[in-house]
Amino acid sequence: MPRNTLTADQIVRAAITLLDEEGLDGLNMRSLGKRLGSAATAIYWHIKTKDDLVRLAGDAVWGEVALPDLDAHDWRTAATAMATGMHAMLTRHPWLGQAFGSHFLYGPGKSRYDDHTLALYEKAGFAAADADRAAGTVFLFVVGSALGPASEVSLNRRLGKDGDAEQQMAETMARATEVAMGFPRLRERLGTAAATGYAAAPDSTFEFGLRAIFDGFEARLTGGSAV
Repeated sequence: MPRNTLTADQIVRAAITLLDEEGLDGLNMRSLGKRLGSAATAIYWHIKTKDDLVRLAGDAVWGEVALPDLDAHDWRTAATAMATGMHAMLTRHPWLGQAFGSHFLYGPGKSRYDDHTLALYEKAGFAAADADRAAGTVFLFVVGSALGPASEVSLNRRLGKDGDAEQQMAETMARATEVAMGFPRLRERLGTAAATGYAAAPDSTFEFGLRAIFDGFEARLTGGSAV
């Protein structure tokens, strides 16, 4: 694709696809240019550095999270929808969680989500400072909940480059099971869903945690201690 017909949006969309398939380590301008049918130099004409590309891709995926109408829903329904949508987005793009710790990430997509989140908690009845804290609490919980699946994707990708990922994972889980046998509560749980996958959690853990957080928020709001 010639430089004069290539657009920044096309580059970012192709970068997101490449990141989904190969992770942060697999993103380079040469591979991206090949996908776009263009020379790497044509990409640099639009986006100057790889860090800029990750920032733009990382901001673009926030547009996938739907923002509920705050006048049509109670705060808890809206907050649940936004947190669930963010969790789904992070699961689709496991490289984004990794990028939080290695790149500066900002832009209108993330700001759009953050602003709506603050509006939600202010409408719920939190004072401005506590709305910030509420938004931060949920954000950290959602990111942390998505790290398990993301780490497994990243690990499987790395193991696959070194050999048979499935075999290495099975051998590792067998060794981990041997260790767990020495601890009574872990031994009781062997064979459950949470014990059969690397970085797995019990069923409905995300939903349980989110409800617990919102129960706490609701208690503060009704008890008058949040304002």
